[in-house]
Amino acid sequence: MFDLRYHVASLAAVFVALVLGMFVGVGLSGRGFVSDAERENLQARIDELRLERDAAVARVADADVRDQAFEDFVRASYADLVRGRLDGRSIALVFVGSVDQGVAQTVRRAVIEAGGRVALLRALRVPLETEAVDGRLGANPDTQALSGADNREQLGREVARELVGSGPKPVLGLVAAELVEEQSGSSPIALDGVVLARPAPPQAGETQEFLTGLYAGFAAAQVPAVGIDESGASTRAAPVFRRRGLSTVSGIDEASAQVALVFLLA
Repeated sequence: MFDLRYHVASLAAVFVALVLGMFVGVGLSGRGFVSDAERENLQARIDELRLERDAAVARVADADVRDQAFEDFVRASYADLVRGRLDGRSIALVFVGSVDQGVAQTVRRAVIEAGGRVALLRALRVPLETEAVDGRLGANPDTQALSGADNREQLGREVARELVGSGPKPVLGLVAAELVEEQSGSSPIALDGVVLARPAPPQAGETQEFLTGLYAGFAAAQVPAVGIDESGASTRAAPVFRRRGLSTVSGIDEASAQVALVFLLA
């Protein structure tokens, strides 16, 4: 989506560059390198950019007013918009990294107000403790194929499948101590949706491969899977989630984003 703030910043950068260019030009003109006509052209371009910048700033201010009006409308209509959308549904909330209590509270409230419940919360420890995980997986004939650096993505897919599905969980049963930092709740039946947040910074190497598989595994599940982040997050996770096939909601701290989350889970 076109971002007016980015456009204003770009215009400002060009504006500064041209002003600096004009000053340099003035200095060089004293040595006979820049003509008066060239200086006039630079001044005209600066004046033109100043007008564009001022118009863009005005559009940003207008957009902010409209955004606030929309957010006020959503807040006033929130209960009617979400009521009953998730009636009886069980949702998993999965964090990559430590639990963000603010995000957890926001998601729980959104799900509950729509008639559902957060039945399962898991915070996955990153970076991956590869040696400990491989030791657990390699010691069991049923999970040996998931051990080793070449199998991190497949391991992530299997963890996602077990988190969402019902029935036996052989992998999580073996590596929960190494992989799960915090947990609450359980679900003896298959879940109806997954919300994924990533408070941890971007990962690299084998952990990144594991997360690639995890995200893809959630995206391939037969239930809605939504990746979220906050509007003020230092590193945005939504673009990464989107590349892996997940639905995404940014700015989950805003009422309109919470409505979007409920609709995507419904």
